This record gives sequence, structure tokens and C-alpha cells, in this order.
Amino acid sequence: MRPTETDTVDRPALAGVRVVDLTQFEAGTSCTETLAWLGAEVIKVEEPKRGDQGRGASTERAGVDSYYFLLLNANKRSVTCNLKDPRGRDILCRLIEQADVFVENFGPGVIERLGFGYDDVSRVNPRIIYAQIKGFGSGSPYQDYLAFDMIAQAVGGAMSTTGEPDGRPLKPGPTIGDTGTGLHTAIGILGALYQRQSTGRGQRIEVAMQDAVINFCRIAYSSQMMWGKPAPRVGNRGVMGTNAPSEAYQCKGGGPNDYCYIYTTRAANHHWERLLRVIGRDDLIDDPRFKDNTDRWEHRDEVDEVLGPWVAQRSKREVMETLGRAGIPAGAVFDTDELINDPYLRERGMFATVDHPVRGPLTMPGWPVKMSDSCVPLASAPLLGQDNMDVYGQLLGYSPEEVRALRAQEVI
Repeated sequence: MRPTETDTVDRPALAGVRVVDLTQFEAGTSCTETLAWLGAEVIKVEEPKRGDQGRGASTERAGVDSYYFLLLNANKRSVTCNLKDPRGRDILCRLIEQADVFVENFGPGVIERLGFGYDDVSRVNPRIIYAQIKGFGSGSPYQDYLAFDMIAQAVGGAMSTTGEPDGRPLKPGPTIGDTGTGLHTAIGILGALYQRQSTGRGQRIEVAMQDAVINFCRIAYSSQMMWGKPAPRVGNRGVMGTNAPSEAYQCKGGGPNDYCYIYTTRAANHHWERLLRVIGRDDLIDDPRFKDNTDRWEHRDEVDEVLGPWVAQRSKREVMETLGRAGIPAGAVFDTDELINDPYLRERGMFATVDHPVRGPLTMPGWPVKMSDSCVPLASAPLLGQDNMDVYGQLLGYSPEEVRALRAQEVI
């Protein structure tokens, strides 16, 4: 865990860290993919016949790994292992002996029934960082309930603050319940690895999806505290309900995403005054309706009436660029096609093309954290069991004949 300086040349941040990955679908796979992007060796342990359920659950081509799976399992290795077979459990124990991190997100109670709860795993390797992702925390009245992203967004408060004021709760687009929980878990693992350098001990990490979404919704509790009632749905406006403009305004073009979000700080009036000058409405600078952010919020519909016509005459990029150059926060609503084809984002590495052995060239989002001394090139998600021979042979010492026999006996 503490290589010499000469060993660190061209080594990514988590080089030398080995992760045993028993995750599926999104929350757990996002965690382990993050660790892989930071340079850890992530060995994905899968059921021999179908593997991670995400491989086939969302595919449009029978027998071909789904794009969903490919996006969540880049830079990993895949081995197969039948954990219902004693020989398979023995293989997993041997992997655990040589691992730094163990991550799982099976349904409640599943990993314990398989014989790999925290106490079991820590007996095999007391230095292991053992991370679990569940829908609800231990001791919760709902601890035995299943959860997916949309369930977490509902029970964590995100849906209650998303939507129009008089409309129904809406699920936010980003999968903060799944990927957001995975990222929280990765942060916990990094902290535990650092702590282990001084203690020499591993530890258990539990992250509940409900808890992670609550954490994402912290600012809504400012509204709760200020007004003494549940944070409301306010459409595109800020959840605290204290500022205008704070809205996505329709731009020229008429497309579903031809909008630009315009925001001025509630901390002072300088953004608002710059905005009025840019749109040619200097006459409103001293208007008492818009004197400060409180007044503008009270007259937010009139604020929209002032901005709407100016924005509607321009494209979303023109609005963003004109306001941005003037020091006014503004962001065009870019869709997935615009983003994936953006030359700058391609150059930056936020999108990269990998070559998948079945799908062929595949352009996908990369890792957003840029580090001066750690860079891991994006690599395609593995085929099911493609690393059996390498991992079991080189790491555990099985001969090619033994690996072939285990495969024929459906142990791997």
C-alpha cells in the first residue's frame, strides 16, 4: 500500500489495490467502476451462466451484453464462480485472501446466506475493506425491502422536491439513487484504505441508498428550516425558493431542449444589474419590484416576463455565450447527443471510444476526475468470464487443465 517513489512512476492512484467485486445492476457497479478508473484491479465475480443480471436485463439484442452493462463495468476483469458449490466458495475465499476490498450489493440477507457476511470475510482476511450497498440501513423498519434507483429517489426525498408546484412528484433524470450511492461508497472505501495504513485493520462500510439520496438533498432542508414546512416542488427554480431569475427560458428553435437556464446570485444585485444591461432594460435597475432577491422572488412572474422575449429571439448557445461573457450565470440545456458529439468534451476525455469484442466501437462517458499524477485509459467492460484463465491461473495458481475442468463442471 505504500510503494517507493521509483515504483510510483506512471502508476495510477490505486495501483496495487485489488477489489473483489460481487456487485450487480448499477449502485454497486458504479462504486467498483470508480475504483477501477482510479487504477485498482477490479475482479468482477459473476454467476457462471448469466453473470451480472445487468448484462441481459436491458439488452436489445438477445445474448449480447447490454449498453447498460457496458457503461457500468468499464476497466474491470470478469471471472465466473458458482457460490452455491463448495469448490466455488473455496475459490472466492482464495480471492478474498489476496484482496484489499470486497464490495457487494445483493438483496438483503443474500450475501450472508452464501456464507460471505462481514464476519466470515474478515476471518479470512482481517485487512479487508468490506463494503455493502443496501436500499435501507441496518435497523431500518424497511431493511429487508428491495430498492432500485427510483425507490431510493422516492424514499430519500428527491421526488418530493422535483416537478411543477401543482404537479405530481417526478423522478429526477440522473440516477443519484444508484450511481450516487455507489460514489458515496467509493469515498468510504478510499477513507478506509487510508485509515488502514495506520491501523492495519480493515472495516465494514454500509451505505444505504435512502441515506445517500438524503445527503444529495441537503439544500432542501434549508427550505424546511426557513419556512417550517416540507420543501415544496418549485419546477426549475431553486429549491430554497428565495431567488429570481432562476429558471430555464425557452429559446429560438422550438426543440424540446431549446432552453437556457439563467440564474442571478441571491447574495447581491450585480448579476441582476448586468443582466438588465445586456438585454437593454437598464430602466429597471432602480425598479422597487426588483430591488433585491427577496423582491425579485415576490415578483418572479414579472421577472420572467422581462427576460422571456429577449431569450426567445436567440438560440440557446447564443443566450449562454452572450450572458456568460457578461459575467452572468447561464447554461444551455444540452441533450445527450449534443454532449457526446462535443469536440471539447471528446478532447478532454469525458467521452472516449473503446472497442468491444461484440459491440464493436463504443463511445461512452469517461471518469470526470482529472489528476496530475494518475491516469487510467478507458477500457471496455469484460465479456462474462473472459479473465478466468488469467486470474485463476496467475493469481491462484490453477493450471490450465484445472481451469478447464472447473468450467466443465460448472464451478466457474
